[in-house]
Parts: sequence; C-alpha cells; structure tokens
Amino acid sequence: MQLDAVRAPIRIHLDTDFGGDPGDACALAMLLGWPGVELVGITTTIDREGWRAAYVAHCLELVGREDVPLAAGAEGSLTTQKVADPYPADDRYWPSHLAPRPSTPGEALDLLGKSIAGGATAIGIGTFTNFALLEQARPGSLDRAPVVIMGGWTQPPAEGLPPWGPDRDFNVQWDTRAAEILAAHADLTLVTLPATLKAHLRGADLPRLRASGPLGDLLARQSDAHA
Repeated sequence: MQLDAVRAPIRIHLDTDFGGDPGDACALAMLLGWPGVELVGITTTIDREGWRAAYVAHCLELVGREDVPLAAGAEGSLTTQKVADPYPADDRYWPSHLAPRPSTPGEALDLLGKSIAGGATAIGIGTFTNFALLEQARPGSLDRAPVVIMGGWTQPPAEGLPPWGPDRDFNVQWDTRAAEILAAHADLTLVTLPATLKAHLRGADLPRLRASGPLGDLLARQSDAHA
C-alpha cells in the first residue's frame, strides 16, 4: 500500500515594500517557483499611489501569474507618517511605461485578513505597517497568527560581514510602532538582519539568472544596476 500522503501546499501571503533594492523581487520569484507553495495574496506597504503594487503586478505578468490577488496597502509609517518612495519607473529598474496601481481604502487589509483567516502564513519582508493597521482596525486578527518577518536583531553579524547594528534594520526602524503592535500579537518567526547578510547574489550568478526567463532577466538587470 502506498503510504506517502500528498502534502497540501503551504499557503503563503507576502507583504512587501517592493521596488527598492532587488531583494523583494527575488523573494517573490522564489515563492512563485517553489514547489509546494501556494501564494494566496500579496500586499504592498509604504506604497504611495500604488507604485509598488504596479511593480509587483509587472513581475506577475512576466510569469503569467496575474491570478495572484494583489492590493496596495499603507502609504506611510504609523510612527512618523513618512513615506519611502520606491525606485522610479525607468529602464534601469522598471519599464517606464508602467502606471501606478492604487487600491480602494481597506482593500489591502481585507486581503491580508482573509489570507490569515484562511490559514496562510504571512511573510513580511517590508515594514510592518499593514499588520499593525489590521490589528488596530480588527482587534484579534493577529492573535497567534503565524507571521515570518524579515527584521529584528539578536546577535552581531558573522566575521567578515558588514558590522551592522539594529539601527540598520530598516523594516523595524521605519515604523517602530507597527513593530511593537506586531510583536505583541502574532506568533513571530524572525529572519534577523545579520541572517539576511548571508544571502548573497553574486555577479557570477547573473548569466544563469538572465537565461531563466523574463523575470530572471529583470532581476539580473536590476541587480547589476544596484551593484
């Protein structure tokens, strides 16, 4: 008798401040190509006018995945009200013909809340403002919800890596109030700043990345420009 059960896909919701350095686009590409992962929703944060959402939509279009629900979320930091603008739409990073993709008020919170209520693990790779707004608007939404965040600082980076401290942890420092709210409610897994410094994309990787398809070519071009 066949004993191996077919595993249900892991449901993931991605919350991102897409459109700065190429890291978030690489994370999206990884999730889209990872067997056993079902990407059930994407929300953008610190997203004035929906430009970050437009960049996400472009990446989804390149791989024929326009079916993934997407919504532009919080515009600014709860702590300071500041907005961090993404890289502009120009041919170094993003095609200049792209237009912003704003969402209706509350649409991002609806999508994030629906994903969490449906059993998805939420992965935050940008500032944590959307999570905090969801908990403020609908208390209890994050109670023990599984959330993986790229942020936090528990020990120094390994020898040979940049000696960055907590002050360089953008995702936490940009909206410290949101970080406090998230930490008080969710079941958190931290991918700390020193850990992220060990994830390298090297120049030697770019030819293979370019040859992998339209999204890979975009990531290679962006990485080369960013370097």
